[in-house]
Amino acid sequence: MSETLPTKMPIHLAGRLVAWLSDLTGLSARELTRFFKFATVGAIGMVVDLTLLNVLHKVVGLPLLVANAFSFTAAVLSNFTWNRLWTFPESRTRPVHRQLVQFAVVNTIGLGINELVLWTVYQFTQQVLPDPFDYNAAKMFAIGVVLFWNYGINRLWTYRGIR
Repeated sequence: MSETLPTKMPIHLAGRLVAWLSDLTGLSARELTRFFKFATVGAIGMVVDLTLLNVLHKVVGLPLLVANAFSFTAAVLSNFTWNRLWTFPESRTRPVHRQLVQFAVVNTIGLGINELVLWTVYQFTQQVLPDPFDYNAAKMFAIGVVLFWNYGINRLWTYRGIR
């Protein structure tokens, strides 16, 4: 009877989705699950990033790219913490300071990519969307681009060898 509970259905569907994507991409189900966890942590980071960006830009009055640097950094610290605790818990056997430096290096390059994409897309969005939707849409696009950079390089370097 417990197998018919509605709470089992989403878990079952998620498992089937991961299995299907695993077959489609050739990646292991475990690696895809890690990517989805990384993306979930990134979504939390996005909330931190966008909230702080809007407060610093609209309330405090910082220029957009300066506010973006601060908000991005806060999101990186949040993401590092949650990825170490949840996405890659095995990594906690490694020295935290070394791992944080590696994560920071990858994300500093990610910040450069984020700033470039944000500014480039913002040049378009500010012509077609009202403020504050213009820079928020550009920021969300930049976050999506940087997600793949951050996961790929962190997986190869910061979290190398974790199975």
